[in-house]
Amino acid sequence: MSGSSTVAIHADRDVQPSRAVAPPIYQTAAFWAEDAEQFAHAAVEPRGKDFYTRYGNPNHAQVAAVVAELEHTEAAMVTASGMAALTTAVLALVSAGDHVIGQRSTYGGTASVLLNLLPRLGVSTTQVDQTDPAAFERALTPRTRVLLLESPSNPLLQVTDLRAVSALARAHGVLTLADNTFATPLNQRPADLGIDLVWHSATKYLNGHSDVSAGVLAGPAELLDRIWDVALLTGATLGPFDAWLLLRGLRTLPLRMARHNANGQALAEALTDHPAVARVHYPGLPSHPQHALAGSQMSGFGGVLAVELTGGFAAADAFLGRLRYARRSASLGGVESLAVHPAAMWRGMLSEEQLAASGVAPGLVRLAAGTEDTADLVADVLTALH
Repeated sequence: MSGSSTVAIHADRDVQPSRAVAPPIYQTAAFWAEDAEQFAHAAVEPRGKDFYTRYGNPNHAQVAAVVAELEHTEAAMVTASGMAALTTAVLALVSAGDHVIGQRSTYGGTASVLLNLLPRLGVSTTQVDQTDPAAFERALTPRTRVLLLESPSNPLLQVTDLRAVSALARAHGVLTLADNTFATPLNQRPADLGIDLVWHSATKYLNGHSDVSAGVLAGPAELLDRIWDVALLTGATLGPFDAWLLLRGLRTLPLRMARHNANGQALAEALTDHPAVARVHYPGLPSHPQHALAGSQMSGFGGVLAVELTGGFAAADAFLGRLRYARRSASLGGVESLAVHPAAMWRGMLSEEQLAASGVAPGLVRLAAGTEDTADLVADVLTALH
């Protein structure tokens, strides 16, 4: 099997319809057919690439080919955003009366799907402590259809035992859907650990340049075909130019992740035991309660860490204002460092009670290390703490 950098550059060669070295942008809404038979086939081909761009596009197919090989899955598909990937998958896999289990520590948008969207559609949901695999088993009901997992979790960097939870789900005929945005397939491949479907906010590391909104799903072709049917109805279509930009970003993912991993680790180590810091959440630290588990299912620990400041909400806000390199922004995964105050940002997504239940402390800051020089980032963060 080829290495990750080779895969990122060449995995889409078989779905490249042109002999151009740099893939063209297929900026078209529709494609023409030679005859009625070809047209009829293209109109019903799941995840096709040459009928109508809502159905698929050559640029979509190229991204899907690269992601599927990186994630070690049979197939992949793209959507207009990470949330489009999640909601389209869940809508395709559950119906009114079903039950979905998610995590307490999870991205705010995912939490809102569990707490707000699905209950309105007649789907009951339960959130559990993902650090305890037995908690998932206790939450199972005869109507449970999907487990929504995220490891490491946003923003607390908690780790889910993907092997244990996927084995439990498989034994009960329940599908598992894992958010691999923070880890990327360079650091973790959930499918190799038994997970059925993997999704990403490709806006983040997969693209890597903060200029695209995109989502990706990877898994068995049969499951993706079911989701694609719903995607046709929701219309969460990724534009061809955005797909082209995403493909361009994927080419350098292995190179970028090596620096993200190094910078995340360096920041976490520099902030450990700092008097202004109450706690550092980063699975690459030996002090992380799940460090051994993280090491068993991850090959690197990423560029995101969460830091709890002793001064609470006001200290977190002031700290972000003093940073020179990391800009105050809600995203992550780009070449530039970003920082966010989750307690401030998620107030618009979750109620005060839901926010407290998620474990997000008022003084928590999420740092997303970019690819700047390591020494510069460390010096900047330490200066901003004074």
